[in-house]
Amino acid sequence: MDSAVISLLGAFTLSILGLFAFIWSLRQGLLVENPRGASVIFAQGEIGRVDDPAWSARDQVQVPSNAAPFGVRNTLHTRTEIDADDIRDRMEADQSSAFPVFMFIMFACFWLLLGSVAGWMASVKLHEPDWLTQFAWLSFGRVRTLHLNAVIYGWSSNACLAVIVWVLPRLLRTRLAGIPWVMLGGSLLNAGISAGLGAIAMGWSDGMEFLEIPWQIDLLIFAGFALIVLPVLYTLTRKRVDHLYVSVWYFVAALLWITLLFLVANLPGVHTGVQQATTNWWYGHNALGLWFTPVSVGTIYYFLPKVIGRPVRSYNLSLLGFWTLAFFYGQVGGHHLIGGPVPGWLTTLSIVQSVMMVIPVMAFSINQAGTLKGQMHLARYSPTLRFMMFGGLMYVASSLEGSLEALRTVNAITHFTHFTVAHAHLGMYAFVSMVLFGALYFMMPRVLNWEWPHPWLISLHFWLAAIGIGIYVIGLSIGGWLQGLAMLDATRPFIESVTLTMPYLKSRSVGGTLMTLGHVVFVVHMLMMALRFGPRRTTAALFKLPSQVSHAQ
Repeated sequence: MDSAVISLLGAFTLSILGLFAFIWSLRQGLLVENPRGASVIFAQGEIGRVDDPAWSARDQVQVPSNAAPFGVRNTLHTRTEIDADDIRDRMEADQSSAFPVFMFIMFACFWLLLGSVAGWMASVKLHEPDWLTQFAWLSFGRVRTLHLNAVIYGWSSNACLAVIVWVLPRLLRTRLAGIPWVMLGGSLLNAGISAGLGAIAMGWSDGMEFLEIPWQIDLLIFAGFALIVLPVLYTLTRKRVDHLYVSVWYFVAALLWITLLFLVANLPGVHTGVQQATTNWWYGHNALGLWFTPVSVGTIYYFLPKVIGRPVRSYNLSLLGFWTLAFFYGQVGGHHLIGGPVPGWLTTLSIVQSVMMVIPVMAFSINQAGTLKGQMHLARYSPTLRFMMFGGLMYVASSLEGSLEALRTVNAITHFTHFTVAHAHLGMYAFVSMVLFGALYFMMPRVLNWEWPHPWLISLHFWLAAIGIGIYVIGLSIGGWLQGLAMLDATRPFIESVTLTMPYLKSRSVGGTLMTLGHVVFVVHMLMMALRFGPRRTTAALFKLPSQVSHAQ
């Protein structure tokens, strides 16, 4: 029995076990609405209080009367005194995680800049192929791969770990355990990323998308993930809450999933031939769906209600989204092999599960819309909410597009075209990265106990990123669709399918330039804050006694 079949059977067995766990949860009253469970992210007296340390002093004066829990018109009549003990627990949790979180964020910023420059260079090379051809390590194949690994493992994974390590102690009302091990794990992870990118630049690669880093170096990355998982699980056992909020489910599951996925996909000498391609896309799609997606969705479920001072509309829908994501995502990657030398049942199973992903996506979108009802105007003031709303909307768009793209009739046009690249960036950037940006804007003032020096730079970053990714995705989607139609037309020479994409590839570079400028603004602002540059502000982000603040901490 080959490795691909073993992997699929293993995933199927885990899904069956998960189904039984889900049935048991139903018997325990999972579908009984639980307002108390939805409110555990708030300290006593916080519901009805808007909260974002990134907004300007002017906005803070305007906002407090604009937020209200469901069915309440005026928050000023519903507020109670914030519980000092709850705030103290949260401050201790934040202080325990501050140093490792700062480490992950700094690594993330470094890899974001490096990956952005490499991605911009790769984009330009698509319509200027003779540019920088004298250097082998700057050839398109290597630069594009450097970009992919820098942003997937360097930027996104470090930012995800920063969010997990910061939010979990808050939700568990306890200090982060095993801080030295988390720091060691983060160091090994980033040492592996550095060595892996160096190997790729020199031409040493395993040659599979998302798995290009040589397996000998992957040992460092796996060890890093494993050393981070253990303290997180130990912290979970020390929880001081009666209920685990849904974000805890998403975060812990995502950490376990990526560690197992990375180990199985990189086993040396096990996956060969066609089975290797199957395992490649099993891992590649699950890295998005079982690592970045659950972390990002869990992030939205924490920060979005926290900012507007309102519990999530339906706690049951949030749990339904978690379980259906776990059930249906495992085999989605097989639709990338439609038309390939793989069994028909495998691609059919993948198509079915891709379409079934509509369920968790709709559960999330209905929940998000219900929670934000009447409060969307707060995005004018809250940078975190602005990024979260944008990312949540793009999650729905990218997931629904992915379900359609898995259908054989659509796949026949989009496969092997730039449309797939546009779809990947709609998910990984417009959804995942925008959510992570919003979370970091909320977290950093409380990690460093300092204000953002120039809030207008946050708005500049948002619009550069949003407009840039809009140009990028729209241009490549149109160009990719036309490219696919041209390749299917036997009367048209293949070169025509290449030349017609040139205007759209140039629009890709324009969008990428705006996104890269946004990243420079983000990192420079981050360094200004870390180095205490800019005007000192002493408003929302600094912890004070509850009686001294008008916003929840």
